[in-house]
Amino acid sequence: MKANRRQFVKANLFGSLAAALPLSGLGTDGSRRGPKSPNPRYARLDEILKQPVLKRELFTTPVIIETLELLRYQDNFLCRVRSRDGAEGISVGHSGLNALYPIFSHNLQPFFLGKDARDLDLLLEKVFIYGFNFRYNGISLGTPLATIEFAILDMLGRIAGKSIGQLMGEIQHPEVVVYQATEYREKPVEESLDLIKRDVAEYNARALKIKIGGLMFMTTDINAVGPPGRTEKMIPLVRKTFGDQMALFADANGFYSVEEAIRVGKLLEEYKYGFFEEPVMFDWHEETRQVAEGLSLPIALGEQEYSLHGFRRLIANDAVEIVQPDNYYFGGMIRSLKVARMAAAFGKSCTPHMSGGGLGFLYMMHFVSILPNPMPHHEFKGLKTSVQFECKTSPLKVVDGKMKVPTGPGLGVDIDPAYVSKHQTVKA
Repeated sequence: MKANRRQFVKANLFGSLAAALPLSGLGTDGSRRGPKSPNPRYARLDEILKQPVLKRELFTTPVIIETLELLRYQDNFLCRVRSRDGAEGISVGHSGLNALYPIFSHNLQPFFLGKDARDLDLLLEKVFIYGFNFRYNGISLGTPLATIEFAILDMLGRIAGKSIGQLMGEIQHPEVVVYQATEYREKPVEESLDLIKRDVAEYNARALKIKIGGLMFMTTDINAVGPPGRTEKMIPLVRKTFGDQMALFADANGFYSVEEAIRVGKLLEEYKYGFFEEPVMFDWHEETRQVAEGLSLPIALGEQEYSLHGFRRLIANDAVEIVQPDNYYFGGMIRSLKVARMAAAFGKSCTPHMSGGGLGFLYMMHFVSILPNPMPHHEFKGLKTSVQFECKTSPLKVVDGKMKVPTGPGLGVDIDPAYVSKHQTVKA
Protein backbone atom coordinates (compact mmCIF):
# COMPACT_ATOMS: atom_id res chain seq x y z
CA MET A 1 0.00 0.00 0.00
CA LYS A 2 2.79 2.41 0.96
CA ALA A 3 4.72 1.53 -2.18
CA ASN A 4 1.66 2.14 -4.35
CA ARG A 5 1.09 5.50 -2.66
CA ARG A 6 4.73 6.51 -3.28
CA GLN A 7 4.36 5.53 -6.92
CA PHE A 8 1.12 7.56 -7.18
CA VAL A 9 2.73 10.67 -5.64
CA LYS A 10 5.83 10.30 -7.79
CA ALA A 11 3.76 9.94 -10.95
CA ASN A 12 1.66 12.97 -10.12
CA LEU A 13 4.75 15.03 -9.21
CA PHE A 14 6.41 14.35 -12.54
CA GLY A 15 3.13 15.00 -14.32
CA SER A 16 2.78 18.37 -12.60
CA LEU A 17 6.36 19.32 -13.42
CA ALA A 18 5.88 18.34 -17.03
CA ALA A 19 2.76 20.47 -17.24
CA ALA A 20 4.62 23.43 -15.75
CA LEU A 21 7.57 23.23 -18.14
CA PRO A 22 7.41 25.12 -21.44
CA LEU A 23 6.65 23.00 -24.47
CA SER A 24 8.50 25.17 -26.97
CA GLY A 25 11.37 22.68 -27.10
CA LEU A 26 9.16 19.77 -28.17
CA GLY A 27 8.13 18.80 -31.63
CA THR A 28 4.61 17.69 -32.57
CA ASP A 29 5.65 14.10 -31.98
CA GLY A 30 7.00 14.87 -28.51
CA SER A 31 10.63 14.80 -29.60
CA ARG A 32 13.05 17.47 -28.43
CA ARG A 33 13.54 20.41 -30.86
CA GLY A 34 16.59 22.61 -31.11
CA PRO A 35 16.45 26.34 -30.37
CA LYS A 36 14.58 28.49 -32.87
CA SER A 37 16.88 29.93 -35.52
CA PRO A 38 17.39 33.69 -35.09
CA ASN A 39 16.47 36.10 -37.83
CA PRO A 40 19.53 35.97 -40.13
CA ARG A 41 19.39 39.76 -40.51
CA TYR A 42 20.47 40.28 -36.92
CA ALA A 43 24.04 39.14 -37.56
CA ARG A 44 24.49 41.74 -40.30
CA LEU A 45 22.90 44.47 -38.18
CA ASP A 46 25.19 43.60 -35.29
CA GLU A 47 28.22 43.99 -37.53
CA ILE A 48 27.00 47.44 -38.54
CA LEU A 49 26.58 48.45 -34.90
CA LYS A 50 30.22 47.53 -34.26
CA GLN A 51 31.53 49.85 -36.97
CA PRO A 52 32.99 53.15 -35.69
CA VAL A 53 31.36 56.43 -36.69
CA LEU A 54 33.77 59.18 -35.62
CA LYS A 55 36.85 59.41 -37.86
CA ARG A 56 39.41 59.00 -35.10
CA GLU A 57 42.26 59.10 -37.60
CA LEU A 58 41.74 62.84 -38.02
CA PHE A 59 43.31 63.37 -34.60
CA THR A 60 46.88 62.22 -33.99
CA THR A 61 47.13 63.32 -30.35
CA PRO A 62 44.73 62.97 -27.41
CA VAL A 63 41.97 65.54 -26.95
CA ILE A 64 41.40 65.38 -23.21
CA ILE A 65 38.20 66.96 -21.94
CA GLU A 66 39.24 69.46 -19.25
CA THR A 67 35.92 71.17 -18.54
CA LEU A 68 32.31 70.54 -19.47
CA GLU A 69 29.77 73.18 -18.52
CA LEU A 70 26.04 73.66 -18.85
CA LEU A 71 25.18 77.36 -19.15
CA ARG A 72 21.75 78.91 -18.71
CA TYR A 73 20.12 82.23 -19.59
CA GLN A 74 16.40 82.31 -18.80
CA ASP A 75 15.06 79.19 -20.52
CA ASN A 76 17.98 78.87 -22.94
CA PHE A 77 20.88 76.44 -22.47
CA LEU A 78 24.36 76.17 -23.94
CA CYS A 79 26.92 73.44 -23.39
CA ARG A 80 30.59 74.45 -23.49
CA VAL A 81 33.45 71.97 -23.57
CA ARG A 82 37.17 72.74 -23.41
CA SER A 83 40.19 70.50 -23.89
CA ARG A 84 43.45 70.64 -21.92
CA ASP A 85 45.04 72.22 -24.98
CA GLY A 86 42.50 75.05 -25.02
CA ALA A 87 40.20 73.91 -27.83
CA GLU A 88 36.56 74.81 -27.31
CA GLY A 89 33.19 73.71 -28.58
CA ILE A 90 29.67 74.95 -27.92
CA SER A 91 26.25 73.43 -28.50
CA VAL A 92 22.76 74.80 -28.10
CA GLY A 93 20.64 72.77 -25.73
CA HIS A 94 17.15 71.41 -26.17
CA SER A 95 14.23 73.13 -24.46
CA GLY A 96 13.69 69.94 -22.46
CA LEU A 97 16.76 70.76 -20.38
CA ASN A 98 14.50 72.93 -18.23
CA ALA A 99 13.47 69.68 -16.57
CA LEU A 100 16.51 67.54 -17.32
CA TYR A 101 19.53 69.67 -16.36
CA PRO A 102 20.08 67.70 -13.09
CA ILE A 103 20.74 64.59 -15.18
CA PHE A 104 23.37 66.54 -17.15
CA SER A 105 25.09 67.59 -13.93
CA HIS A 106 24.79 64.42 -11.84
CA ASN A 107 24.68 61.57 -14.36
CA LEU A 108 26.73 62.68 -17.35
CA GLN A 109 29.11 65.57 -16.70
CA PRO A 110 31.42 63.70 -14.25
CA PHE A 111 31.78 60.78 -16.66
CA PHE A 112 33.19 62.84 -19.54
CA LEU A 113 35.75 64.84 -17.56
CA GLY A 114 39.29 63.64 -18.21
CA LYS A 115 38.25 61.42 -21.12
CA ASP A 116 39.80 61.47 -24.59
CA ALA A 117 37.23 62.97 -26.96
CA ARG A 118 38.66 60.84 -29.79
CA ASP A 119 36.98 57.87 -28.06
CA LEU A 120 33.52 59.39 -28.45
CA ASP A 121 32.01 56.24 -30.01
CA LEU A 122 33.02 54.17 -27.00
CA LEU A 123 32.17 56.88 -24.49
CA LEU A 124 28.62 57.02 -25.81
CA GLU A 125 28.30 53.31 -25.02
CA LYS A 126 29.99 53.32 -21.62
CA VAL A 127 28.07 56.32 -20.32
CA PHE A 128 24.94 54.17 -20.19
CA ILE A 129 26.67 51.90 -17.67
CA TYR A 130 28.17 54.71 -15.59
CA GLY A 131 26.13 55.17 -12.43
CA PHE A 132 23.46 52.80 -13.80
CA ASN A 133 22.46 55.46 -16.32
CA PHE A 134 20.58 52.87 -18.36
CA ARG A 135 17.80 53.26 -15.80
CA TYR A 136 17.21 56.72 -17.25
CA ASN A 137 16.91 55.44 -20.82
CA GLY A 138 14.94 57.57 -23.21
CA ILE A 139 14.57 61.31 -23.59
CA SER A 140 15.61 61.84 -19.96
CA LEU A 141 19.13 60.67 -20.73
CA GLY A 142 19.22 61.21 -24.48
CA THR A 143 18.53 64.94 -24.48
CA PRO A 144 21.36 66.03 -22.15
CA LEU A 145 23.66 63.42 -23.68
CA ALA A 146 23.07 64.79 -27.18
CA THR A 147 23.79 68.30 -25.93
CA ILE A 148 27.19 67.07 -24.72
CA GLU A 149 27.91 65.15 -27.92
CA PHE A 150 27.11 68.17 -30.10
CA ALA A 151 29.53 70.34 -28.11
CA ILE A 152 32.30 67.73 -28.34
CA LEU A 153 31.75 67.38 -32.09
CA ASP A 154 31.88 71.16 -32.46
CA MET A 155 35.20 71.19 -30.60
CA LEU A 156 36.64 68.31 -32.64
CA GLY A 157 35.48 69.93 -35.87
CA ARG A 158 37.26 73.15 -34.99
CA ILE A 159 40.44 71.23 -34.16
CA ALA A 160 40.37 69.29 -37.44
CA GLY A 161 39.00 72.12 -39.60
CA LYS A 162 36.08 69.89 -40.60
CA SER A 163 32.32 70.26 -40.40
CA ILE A 164 30.44 68.01 -38.00
CA GLY A 165 29.33 65.92 -40.97
CA GLN A 166 32.89 65.46 -42.22
CA LEU A 167 33.89 64.06 -38.82
CA MET A 168 31.52 61.13 -39.35
CA GLY A 169 31.14 60.62 -43.08
CA GLU A 170 31.40 62.11 -46.55
CA ILE A 171 29.23 65.05 -47.54
CA GLN A 172 26.73 63.58 -49.98
CA HIS A 173 24.01 66.20 -49.68
CA PRO A 174 25.33 69.79 -49.53
CA GLU A 175 21.72 70.98 -49.67
CA VAL A 176 18.84 69.62 -47.62
CA VAL A 177 15.32 69.59 -49.02
CA VAL A 178 12.84 70.22 -46.20
CA TYR A 179 9.21 69.52 -45.47
CA GLN A 180 7.08 71.86 -43.39
CA ALA A 181 5.95 70.13 -40.19
CA THR A 182 2.62 71.41 -38.87
CA GLU A 183 0.51 70.79 -35.77
CA TYR A 184 -3.08 72.05 -35.21
CA ARG A 185 -4.85 68.69 -34.81
CA GLU A 186 -6.86 70.11 -31.91
CA LYS A 187 -8.39 72.87 -34.06
CA PRO A 188 -11.40 72.76 -36.41
CA VAL A 189 -10.70 71.74 -39.99
CA GLU A 190 -11.08 75.21 -41.53
CA GLU A 191 -8.89 76.90 -38.91
CA SER A 192 -6.27 74.17 -39.22
CA LEU A 193 -6.12 74.58 -42.98
CA ASP A 194 -5.67 78.35 -42.73
CA LEU A 195 -2.75 77.90 -40.34
CA ILE A 196 -1.18 75.23 -42.53
CA LYS A 197 -1.42 77.50 -45.59
CA ARG A 198 0.24 80.29 -43.61
CA ASP A 199 3.15 78.03 -42.60
CA VAL A 200 3.64 76.72 -46.14
CA ALA A 201 3.62 80.25 -47.57
CA GLU A 202 6.18 81.54 -45.05
CA TYR A 203 8.91 79.25 -46.39
CA ASN A 204 7.46 78.45 -49.82
CA ALA A 205 7.46 74.80 -48.82
CA ARG A 206 7.27 72.08 -51.46
CA ALA A 207 6.47 69.32 -48.96
CA LEU A 208 4.20 69.16 -45.92
CA LYS A 209 3.37 66.93 -42.96
CA ILE A 210 0.01 67.11 -41.22
CA LYS A 211 -1.26 65.64 -37.96
CA ILE A 212 -4.14 63.19 -38.08
CA GLY A 213 -6.18 61.42 -35.41
CA GLY A 214 -5.55 62.40 -31.80
CA LEU A 215 -2.50 62.12 -29.60
CA MET A 216 -1.87 58.62 -28.24
CA PHE A 217 -5.46 58.35 -27.03
CA MET A 218 -6.33 55.21 -29.00
CA THR A 219 -10.03 55.90 -28.58
CA THR A 220 -11.93 57.83 -31.25
CA ASP A 221 -11.02 60.73 -33.46
CA ILE A 222 -10.81 64.21 -31.89
CA ASN A 223 -14.31 65.64 -31.85
CA ALA A 224 -14.11 68.23 -29.08
CA VAL A 225 -13.65 71.18 -31.45
CA GLY A 226 -14.74 69.75 -34.75
CA PRO A 227 -17.23 67.39 -36.32
CA PRO A 228 -16.82 63.60 -36.28
CA GLY A 229 -14.61 62.34 -39.09
CA ARG A 230 -12.19 65.26 -38.91
CA THR A 231 -9.26 63.17 -40.18
CA GLU A 232 -11.33 61.76 -43.04
CA LYS A 233 -12.07 65.32 -44.11
CA MET A 234 -8.52 66.67 -43.68
CA ILE A 235 -6.71 64.02 -45.72
CA PRO A 236 -8.43 64.74 -49.07
CA LEU A 237 -8.86 68.46 -48.36
CA VAL A 238 -5.12 69.03 -47.88
CA ARG A 239 -4.39 67.19 -51.13
CA LYS A 240 -7.02 69.23 -52.99
CA THR A 241 -5.72 72.50 -51.49
CA PHE A 242 -2.05 72.00 -52.36
CA GLY A 243 -2.34 69.88 -55.50
CA ASP A 244 -0.50 66.86 -56.79
CA GLN A 245 2.89 68.61 -56.88
CA MET A 246 3.04 68.93 -53.08
CA ALA A 247 4.66 65.99 -51.26
CA LEU A 248 2.41 65.10 -48.31
CA PHE A 249 3.01 63.05 -45.17
CA ALA A 250 0.86 62.25 -42.14
CA ASP A 251 1.62 61.68 -38.45
CA ALA A 252 -0.82 59.96 -36.07
CA ASN A 253 1.42 60.12 -32.96
CA GLY A 254 0.43 56.59 -31.93
CA PHE A 255 -3.32 57.24 -31.97
CA TYR A 256 -4.86 54.25 -33.72
CA SER A 257 -5.49 50.58 -33.18
CA VAL A 258 -4.13 48.25 -35.86
CA GLU A 259 -7.49 48.03 -37.61
CA GLU A 260 -8.09 51.78 -37.57
CA ALA A 261 -4.53 52.51 -38.67
CA ILE A 262 -4.96 50.27 -41.72
CA ARG A 263 -8.31 51.91 -42.53
CA VAL A 264 -6.85 55.44 -42.31
CA GLY A 265 -3.68 54.30 -44.07
CA LYS A 266 -5.70 53.19 -47.08
CA LEU A 267 -7.22 56.67 -47.25
CA LEU A 268 -3.71 58.13 -47.18
CA GLU A 269 -2.75 55.77 -49.99
CA GLU A 270 -5.75 56.89 -52.03
CA TYR A 271 -4.63 60.52 -51.80
CA LYS A 272 -0.97 59.68 -52.42
CA TYR A 273 0.63 60.60 -49.12
CA GLY A 274 4.30 59.67 -48.86
CA PHE A 275 4.46 57.99 -45.45
CA PHE A 276 2.40 57.24 -42.34
CA GLU A 277 4.23 58.15 -39.12
CA GLU A 278 3.55 56.37 -35.80
CA PRO A 279 0.23 54.80 -36.82
CA VAL A 280 0.00 52.93 -33.48
CA MET A 281 1.77 53.43 -30.16
CA PHE A 282 5.49 53.82 -30.78
CA ASP A 283 6.53 50.87 -28.60
CA TRP A 284 4.02 48.47 -30.15
CA HIS A 285 6.57 46.87 -32.44
CA GLU A 286 4.49 43.85 -33.38
CA GLU A 287 1.39 45.95 -34.06
CA THR A 288 3.46 48.36 -36.16
CA ARG A 289 4.58 45.39 -38.26
CA GLN A 290 0.96 44.33 -38.71
CA VAL A 291 0.03 47.78 -39.99
CA ALA A 292 3.01 47.71 -42.35
CA GLU A 293 1.86 44.37 -43.73
CA GLY A 294 -1.65 45.73 -44.28
CA LEU A 295 -0.56 48.74 -46.34
CA SER A 296 1.60 49.57 -49.33
CA LEU A 297 2.22 53.02 -47.80
CA PRO A 298 5.64 53.24 -46.06
CA ILE A 299 5.50 53.28 -42.26
CA ALA A 300 7.81 55.72 -40.45
CA LEU A 301 8.85 55.48 -36.80
CA GLY A 302 11.56 56.51 -34.38
CA GLU A 303 10.86 59.79 -32.61
CA GLN A 304 10.27 58.03 -29.30
CA GLU A 305 12.52 55.00 -29.79
CA TYR A 306 15.45 55.09 -27.37
CA SER A 307 17.19 51.76 -28.00
CA LEU A 308 19.59 50.74 -30.74
CA HIS A 309 18.27 47.22 -30.37
CA GLY A 310 14.71 48.51 -30.62
CA PHE A 311 15.53 49.94 -34.04
CA ARG A 312 17.41 46.74 -34.82
CA ARG A 313 14.27 44.71 -34.22
CA LEU A 314 12.02 47.06 -36.21
CA ILE A 315 14.40 46.94 -39.18
CA ALA A 316 15.05 43.20 -39.07
CA ASN A 317 11.34 42.39 -39.03
CA ASP A 318 10.23 44.93 -41.68
CA ALA A 319 8.00 46.83 -39.25
CA VAL A 320 9.17 50.14 -40.76
CA GLU A 321 10.45 51.39 -44.09
CA ILE A 322 11.59 54.78 -42.77
CA VAL A 323 13.55 55.29 -39.53
CA GLN A 324 13.25 58.64 -37.75
CA PRO A 325 15.74 58.92 -34.90
CA ASP A 326 15.63 62.28 -33.16
CA ASN A 327 19.17 63.60 -32.80
CA TYR A 328 18.35 65.10 -29.40
CA TYR A 329 16.04 62.46 -27.93
CA PHE A 330 18.20 59.56 -29.09
CA GLY A 331 21.41 60.85 -27.58
CA GLY A 332 23.19 62.44 -30.52
CA MET A 333 24.25 62.03 -34.12
CA ILE A 334 26.60 59.08 -33.70
CA ARG A 335 23.88 56.83 -32.29
CA SER A 336 21.40 58.14 -34.87
CA LEU A 337 23.82 57.46 -37.73
CA LYS A 338 24.12 53.85 -36.58
CA VAL A 339 20.36 53.56 -36.95
CA ALA A 340 20.54 55.03 -40.47
CA ARG A 341 23.30 52.60 -41.41
CA MET A 342 21.26 49.63 -40.19
CA ALA A 343 18.29 50.82 -42.23
CA ALA A 344 20.42 51.34 -45.33
CA ALA A 345 21.67 47.75 -45.17
CA PHE A 346 18.15 46.54 -45.95
CA GLY A 347 17.06 49.20 -48.40
CA LYS A 348 15.21 51.36 -45.89
CA SER A 349 15.36 55.15 -45.65
CA CYS A 350 16.11 57.64 -42.90
CA THR A 351 14.77 61.10 -42.15
CA PRO A 352 15.45 62.46 -38.67
CA HIS A 353 12.67 63.65 -36.43
CA MET A 354 13.34 67.26 -35.47
CA SER A 355 12.38 68.32 -31.95
CA GLY A 356 12.73 71.63 -30.12
CA GLY A 357 16.04 73.37 -29.70
CA GLY A 358 17.38 76.80 -30.57
CA LEU A 359 19.46 75.53 -33.52
CA GLY A 360 17.81 72.17 -34.07
CA PHE A 361 17.53 72.78 -37.80
CA LEU A 362 21.33 73.05 -38.03
CA TYR A 363 21.96 69.73 -36.31
CA MET A 364 19.37 68.17 -38.61
CA MET A 365 21.13 69.55 -41.69
CA HIS A 366 24.58 68.28 -40.70
CA PHE A 367 23.14 64.84 -39.98
CA VAL A 368 21.28 64.65 -43.29
CA SER A 369 24.35 65.85 -45.21
CA ILE A 370 26.08 62.48 -44.71
CA LEU A 371 23.12 60.09 -44.75
CA PRO A 372 23.62 57.11 -47.06
CA ASN A 373 19.84 56.65 -47.36
CA PRO A 374 17.99 59.96 -46.97
CA MET A 375 14.35 60.56 -47.73
CA PRO A 376 13.73 63.21 -50.41
CA HIS A 377 12.47 65.66 -47.72
CA HIS A 378 13.36 66.31 -44.08
CA GLU A 379 11.48 67.74 -41.13
CA PHE A 380 11.62 71.49 -40.66
CA LYS A 381 9.85 73.69 -38.13
CA GLY A 382 11.11 77.11 -39.09
CA LEU A 383 14.17 79.30 -38.52
CA LYS A 384 12.96 81.27 -35.53
CA THR A 385 15.48 81.21 -32.69
CA SER A 386 16.64 83.45 -29.85
CA VAL A 387 20.24 82.30 -30.31
CA GLN A 388 22.47 85.05 -31.69
CA PHE A 389 24.98 83.68 -34.17
CA GLU A 390 26.72 84.25 -37.48
CA CYS A 391 27.10 81.78 -40.33
CA LYS A 392 29.67 82.68 -42.98
CA THR A 393 29.17 79.73 -45.33
CA SER A 394 25.39 79.55 -45.73
CA PRO A 395 22.56 82.11 -45.81
CA LEU A 396 20.45 79.62 -43.82
CA LYS A 397 17.36 80.42 -45.83
CA VAL A 398 14.88 78.13 -47.53
CA VAL A 399 15.21 78.67 -51.28
CA ASP A 400 13.08 76.51 -53.57
CA GLY A 401 12.48 74.19 -50.65
CA LYS A 402 16.22 73.71 -49.97
CA MET A 403 18.75 74.89 -47.40
CA LYS A 404 22.52 74.99 -47.89
CA VAL A 405 24.46 73.09 -45.24
CA PRO A 406 27.18 75.21 -43.56
CA THR A 407 30.70 74.14 -44.50
CA GLY A 408 32.66 75.86 -41.71
CA PRO A 409 34.39 73.89 -38.95
CA GLY A 410 32.27 72.22 -36.31
CA LEU A 411 28.67 73.36 -36.35
CA GLY A 412 29.65 75.95 -38.94
CA VAL A 413 28.36 78.94 -37.00
CA ASP A 414 29.89 81.33 -34.47
CA ILE A 415 27.68 82.09 -31.50
CA ASP A 416 27.91 85.72 -30.41
CA PRO A 417 30.26 85.98 -27.39
CA ALA A 418 28.01 88.68 -25.93
CA TYR A 419 25.09 86.26 -26.09
CA VAL A 420 27.17 83.51 -24.45
CA SER A 421 28.24 85.87 -21.66
CA LYS A 422 24.62 86.32 -20.60
CA HIS A 423 24.53 82.67 -19.54
CA GLN A 424 25.46 81.49 -16.07
CA THR A 425 26.92 78.11 -15.14
CA VAL A 426 24.32 75.61 -13.93
CA LYS A 427 25.39 74.15 -10.60
CA ALA A 428 24.87 70.50 -9.77
